[in-house]
Amino acid sequence: MALFSKLVAKIKNPFGGAISAADWADIEQSLLESDLGAANTAEILEIARKSKGDEIEATVTSALTHWLSSANRELATYIDRPITILVVGVNGTGKTTSTAKLAALLQNQGQSVVLAAADTFRAAAVEQLQTWGQRLNIPVVSGKANGDPAAVAFDAAKSAQANGAHYLLVDTAGRLHTKSGLMDELGKVRRVLEKANPVDEVLLVVDATTGQNGINQAKEFISSAAVTGLILTKMDGSAKGGIALAIERATGVPVKFVGTGEQVGDLAPFDSARYLAGLF
Repeated sequence: MALFSKLVAKIKNPFGGAISAADWADIEQSLLESDLGAANTAEILEIARKSKGDEIEATVTSALTHWLSSANRELATYIDRPITILVVGVNGTGKTTSTAKLAALLQNQGQSVVLAAADTFRAAAVEQLQTWGQRLNIPVVSGKANGDPAAVAFDAAKSAQANGAHYLLVDTAGRLHTKSGLMDELGKVRRVLEKANPVDEVLLVVDATTGQNGINQAKEFISSAAVTGLILTKMDGSAKGGIALAIERATGVPVKFVGTGEQVGDLAPFDSARYLAGLF
């Protein structure tokens, strides 16, 4: 994911000489293909054109640092009640799998977890989460097929309280960000859930390969669901890594976790310093 390696190599050319128009076009294309976005790409190229060879990496890094969110990337921590996390997103982004992976990550940190299978309109999603729960030995609260997802979330909150769990993770129904009715339903889930326990985090799962569409999804969810953090899936080391920069700059919401594969351990906290270093 060395996104800016080509740019730095051209600017630092030890043989000197001006960078050709073809070289600039090649650099621009590689940045666009990384899902950095047209406006961000143009800004980086402008910075690069004004930079000296020995300053290029530091100059670009400084700019990128200001693009990243300054918000806290840590999850809310357990105090005297379960920390409640809603996991939201569009179907197909890896929402249910990410919920299970986050549960496993917390479990490995010594935290007790309860899962809520509130995606009641997709039997496959409920079955998937139940399978993960059995595999991880984590309790899963579910309801009737096509039942009220808010009721499932409420029951799960009561179960988490009764069992003294540290975290409650609620896998909500996948919804299109363009459908206001579905977004309103998400609001209902939250309102009902908060009768039992405050909602501490709303994590939006975004497929890192969807580019600008992923950013549009994030903006809609953020305006409707009070999103506190992002989980980027399919960050598998490909050139698509520019989406983390683009989405944080566009929304101001921090990436809290990244998913890099299909295995249960393929979810990790997002380390912004390591991420920036890896871009070079």
